[in-house]
Amino acid sequence: MRKIQYQLVNVFTTEHLFSGNPLAVFPDASAITATEMAALGQQMNLSEITFVTPSDQADAAVRIFTPSYEMPFAGHPTLGTAFVIAQGRSQLTLQMKAGLIPVQVDGHQVTLTANSPSYRDGPEFTALASALGICSSHIVEQPLFVNCGTEQLIIQLDSADSVAACQPISEQFMQVAINLEGRAGALVWAYAGETVIARYFWNQNGVSAEDFGTGSACANLGGYLIAKHKPTPFSLIMEQGHGIKRIARLRLDVETSIKVSGKVSPIGQGEFWI
Repeated sequence: MRKIQYQLVNVFTTEHLFSGNPLAVFPDASAITATEMAALGQQMNLSEITFVTPSDQADAAVRIFTPSYEMPFAGHPTLGTAFVIAQGRSQLTLQMKAGLIPVQVDGHQVTLTANSPSYRDGPEFTALASALGICSSHIVEQPLFVNCGTEQLIIQLDSADSVAACQPISEQFMQVAINLEGRAGALVWAYAGETVIARYFWNQNGVSAEDFGTGSACANLGGYLIAKHKPTPFSLIMEQGHGIKRIARLRLDVETSIKVSGKVSPIGQGEFWI
């Protein structure tokens, strides 16, 4: 029997410990098979968990698993994993399926530099609005599929109330928000003063789910705003999780690159017996 240790952190936390997006990090996963990683992802039933192994290209290699599949890149797993394994280092590079991701660690504040964005046209307004359960007049700009590490649909709405009103219809949502990997995921967002209010939806096991705090989508929002010709440099705070009563706070900084940052708070540890 092997004892496999993990650490629990919350990423993108506010002033409350139990905020942000939960993550389990397995800091020594060299002896864990891919099949076991997938099984542990299902067992823990968190939005993502990560497994750290040695890398000859970076400070560590990281694999990211949801309860249903492996991801090439995700924001809160990147930040949380870097925090766990930093061991006093302020600069790390993590090797992921999406490439090499630079990360800065400054105490509990962790920042990643995302890949340069690529784009694909989004769906037309009527079908998208129907899938979200809102009126098409609430969609402000032409949505885009953006990929800074994982492709997602980015949708700007006219108000925080419109964001709150979204009620995705799973079957329709899967049709309009599907990415090139065959999975549906979309960030709906709106300005509320100087803050962005956002919700992230994805389809898991055929049912629409909502995420606590989505760093990959925050990076893709940066790519979206670049495509919409927002002058650089710019910074903004994105708050997410109002619809599921658990707030995450993310910071986006765009200049010559796209950076996403947030606070990481350790909350526990444990081990599995395999």
